[in-house]
Amino acid sequence: MSELTQEQQEKRNQEYNDYVEQVTPKHNLWANMGKAFLLGGTICLLGQVITNIAMNAFGLDKDDAGMWCSLILVLLSVILTSCNVYGLLAIWGGAGALVPITGFANGVCASAVEFQKEGQVFGIGCQIFKIAGPVILYGIFSSWVLGLIYWIFKCFGWA
Repeated sequence: MSELTQEQQEKRNQEYNDYVEQVTPKHNLWANMGKAFLLGGTICLLGQVITNIAMNAFGLDKDDAGMWCSLILVLLSVILTSCNVYGLLAIWGGAGALVPITGFANGVCASAVEFQKEGQVFGIGCQIFKIAGPVILYGIFSSWVLGLIYWIFKCFGWA
């Protein structure tokens, strides 16, 4: 194999850079932030509507209404994920689909749907927390660290 001359290497590198520039998707930051705001805001608005209906129409107190709101949002997220709609919303709205309760439900449900063909135990059972597992792990760990810091502050009378 013959070595390339300096001129040939530069030409090859320029062609590669041109190709990379051509195939790299172009994103509009402001449009992406706007869509994320709209999707995340819509999910939060839906949660507030559910809470208000539960409190006003059904006479529930704030805690019970919040519980029903959480259950309904998780159910809607699982249904939309199972019907391949939540993924389309996530593609359109980006980070707006990561509103904690619906995004977490989507992560768990998406793993279950993806691996259901491998069976109940080795498919769903082993893979269901593939996406959500790290979230749970780091959530528990960070809450432990913050609790330890808070305890130390309380011991010294700083909190």
